[in-house]
Amino acid sequence: MQRCGGTSEQKEANDEVQQICNSIKPHAEEKAGKTYEVFTAKSFKTQVVAGTNYFIKVHVGGDDHVHLRVWRKLPCYGGELELSSMQHSKGHNDPIEYF
Repeated sequence: MQRCGGTSEQKEANDEVQQICNSIKPHAEEKAGKTYEVFTAKSFKTQVVAGTNYFIKVHVGGDDHVHLRVWRKLPCYGGELELSSMQHSKGHNDPIEYF
């Protein structure tokens, strides 16, 4: 159960989350200053705000992962995706935390 304002339990990434990553990848690459050969969503949490924050663990090759915070606006505001924040140098076992 998700409490108001809190994040959900961590879940395995699904097709919807991978599509979010595919859409946001150019923005993540620009922010990181590098190109990712691999960009595979592994797991995620959500937070319902005025829209939804997705906290996504993404495999970017080798043992490297990044964590993304992506905001999806409410459909009445266009439903666009926005890369809010990004954490680098994460590992497979690093938990997804609010950032």
